[in-house]
Amino acid sequence: MSERCRVVAVRGHEAGSGQELSESAGPEVPVVGSGRELFRCVSRLRGQGEQVCVVPMTLGRHPDLVADTARTLRALPAGERHGTVLAEPFGTSQHLVAWLRAAAGRIPADSALLLTAPSGDPFDDAELYRLGSLVGRHGGHELVEVAFLGGTPDPGEGVRRCALLGASAVTLLPAAFVPPEIPGDARVPVHRHGPLLSPAALARVLAERVADARRRWTEHGDDGVAAALGYADDHGYAHTHGPGGHDHGHDHVHDHDHGHDHGHGHGSGRNGHEHGHGLAHEHGHPHAHPHQHPPAPHHPPAPGAGQVNRSTS
Repeated sequence: MSERCRVVAVRGHEAGSGQELSESAGPEVPVVGSGRELFRCVSRLRGQGEQVCVVPMTLGRHPDLVADTARTLRALPAGERHGTVLAEPFGTSQHLVAWLRAAAGRIPADSALLLTAPSGDPFDDAELYRLGSLVGRHGGHELVEVAFLGGTPDPGEGVRRCALLGASAVTLLPAAFVPPEIPGDARVPVHRHGPLLSPAALARVLAERVADARRRWTEHGDDGVAAALGYADDHGYAHTHGPGGHDHGHDHVHDHDHGHDHGHGHGSGRNGHEHGHGLAHEHGHPHAHPHQHPPAPHHPPAPGAGQVNRSTS
């Protein structure tokens, strides 16, 4: 790859509309949705002769975003795909726990913590409860609750729950790229901490993901797409097919708008089937044909375990 490389950030539900992420990333980094929007952005940049590195902007709660991004890039014409690389996702759940614990350490211990993030699907939302438990387990705050922007409980209800549980003050801590609004009818003082990552920290993490992706391409000729296709499966609770099964081999981008950030249409939920965060891989029908998923990508280690720790500031 040439020295010049444009970074494209792909937003999911953790970034909401993408406005705050765009402001933090700066004007040189386009922030786009997956699917059609990403396809057009990369095509435009490649048409201008730019090398492109695409980074899925998940913090670990939206594994489908990684696979959706890979499917979109796989659908590019050969001339545009060559010169385009897919980076590892911006963060993992392990990164997010470390970032949240670091932020919690700067919040007074007598305040309840209310972790907030935009609502996703039921499995993504359940992940926030797990993260909240991990943040509170070894922290200095007695009360750690969660709330969802556009979901239930919302921040107002979350603050009320904290007050009913005895909190004298509540601090809203974003577990996403989107800061929450402070509820107007709170019974106790409410403060907002954030953003989770400063623009400088976000830029450092992006630079690391891009450098790793370009090194992988230069040294191994790997654009990152094949490994990322199985990312959501590797991070699922359970992988369940209905009686009709489905085909993992599609690689098309529909030329119509969706109401969600996916580059393909398979109904509601996770691509028409459910994924979660365990190792089970179950099928609702017996079959003898081979059913293989692409190999799981090499995920960056948790902060504190090797070189990725440099991106937790």
